[in-house]
Amino acid sequence: MSAAATAALICAAAVGCDAVATGPDAGTTSSTTSPADSPTPAATTTSGTDKPDTTVDYSRLLLQPSDLSDDEDTFTVQSTNPAPGGLPGASALFVNQDDTRAIADTVAIYPDAETATKTLREAIPQLNQVVADATPRPAPVGTDGTIAIGESLDDSKAVTLLLFTRGPALVRLEFQSALGDATTDEFVINIGKMQDIALRTGLPE
Repeated sequence: MSAAATAALICAAAVGCDAVATGPDAGTTSSTTSPADSPTPAATTTSGTDKPDTTVDYSRLLLQPSDLSDDEDTFTVQSTNPAPGGLPGASALFVNQDDTRAIADTVAIYPDAETATKTLREAIPQLNQVVADATPRPAPVGTDGTIAIGESLDDSKAVTLLLFTRGPALVRLEFQSALGDATTDEFVINIGKMQDIALRTGLPE
């Protein structure tokens, strides 16, 4: 599979995370992408010691519910995936107490920083597969931080995507909420910076 195809699948399939439909009808959730049904992105083929180690537990790199919760929302983990899209890494879906907000946090580990960066850059033109009429712009998070804000393709919820890399790790944070109640840029950037710090301190040398 080409790097471009991999990038497109990363954006379209949420890297194997379940997505929660959020809206005025609090408490109603539906899975729009399941890990079993998602296409499997593939990292660039490598050999020898450069091959990613799929036996490493990367879940410790993910943010925790307490990192996401504030005075308005208390988040809990709804689902996790130890191999998002078949790649080394980890992902988790967090949902607030009213099922009106969801945050999908995905970390995919590539063979090296160059592959992670290439995959992110080739994913940017495909962001409109997740965010309708997305206009990506730079974000001050990690390397090549990119944010896209808009609505889901079915116009049922507000969606914000944040992508960035840290070494061989590619991070995809997706924020979902009710229409007209989009997650603030400040909150998204703060969460992204916390995830970046977790990678900076937790990634193996």
